[in-house]
This record gives sequence, structure tokens and C-alpha cells, in this order.
Amino acid sequence: MDEPKRCGWASLDDPLYRAYHDKEWGVPLHDDMKIFEYLVLEGFQAGLSWYTVLRKRENFRKVFNGFNPETVSGYDSGKIKQILSDPGVIRNRLKVVSAVTNAKSFLKVQKEFGSFDEYIWSFVGHTPVVNHWKSVRQIPSTSEISDRLSKDLISKGFRFVGSTICYAHMQATGMVNDHVVSCFRYREIIKSLNPGEEVRR
Repeated sequence: MDEPKRCGWASLDDPLYRAYHDKEWGVPLHDDMKIFEYLVLEGFQAGLSWYTVLRKRENFRKVFNGFNPETVSGYDSGKIKQILSDPGVIRNRLKVVSAVTNAKSFLKVQKEFGSFDEYIWSFVGHTPVVNHWKSVRQIPSTSEISDRLSKDLISKGFRFVGSTICYAHMQATGMVNDHVVSCFRYREIIKSLNPGEEVRR
């Protein structure tokens, strides 16, 4: 059987990377703990490749207690030191400290809006933005929406949430469908949101 056509960036011959592209990337996500996980991991990605983070994700989950924001918000200097001594994660003090800071801000947003999901999806009107890129070279690294989201997150005390990181978060959590139109996931994701509706390129 022929391999399905994928986005160019997913051509890396690695089962982990392909599974991420085929099953996670671009799928609308509405689980607060998973959203927090992506925010933390994308912060750690800054200056690195997503593949580097992806390979360490299981270790991150262990040291960050499953990315429970309530637990992470209570980390003290001892816990931070413990994380920084673990070779299974990216040992960057600023990023580890920002994860704790972001957990506290995350909880405040949850309290204000009822859920973080309600807050962050409001930036796209609670409906995924569907783009129609023919080539990965057309896909931007930021957008007007990610600019606004970044600015608002920063105003709420979040760190490592620049517009590029915010746009990567939007792509990963399905707030925007940036699979190229020739990718088999482009149609699958749209059909999952609108069962029975014909998808046109």
C-alpha cells in the first residue's frame, strides 16, 4: 500500500514524528490539561526543533507530574533544581521557571473564564481557521491572531509566549488547520468537524 501524502515537514522517517503529524497536529483540542502541556512544551521548544521536544515528551510528562497546572504552580526551588538535574528533559532554568509562572497564570485564566479552553478558543471565535496552503513554504510563522494572543497572554503574566510560539500552539491544537491541501489529514480533520460535508480543495 502506498504511503499517504503528508505535509513536507512530516517526511522525517521516524514513527514518533509521523504519528504526531497523523494523529495530533491540527486536531482541535479542548482539554485544559492537554492545552497546558502544549503551552509548556512549546515554551521549551523556543530556539530548538519540535522533534527535539517530542522525543523528550514522555520524560517531560514524568517530571512535570502529567502537566497538571495546579501541581506545577506549587513547584518550589527544590523541585526546580530536581528538574534541572534530569537529563531526560531540556535543562534550561528560565524555561523551567517560566513553566511554573505560566501554571499560576493558567489557573487565574481558568478561574476568570471558567476554563482555559473557553479563553483561548475565543481568539478564533471558537471555530478552527481553515487555511488552503498548497506548499509548506506558504505557511506563516505568525498571524494577526497569534499577535493578539501573545500580547494578551503576556499581559496576564505568561512567559515564553511570543507570537511564533502562539502560532505553533494554534497549529498544534487545531485552532488553525495548516495541513497543506494535498495532505491526507487536511480533509480528514475538516470532515471530523463537519461529518457528511464535501471537502473541496
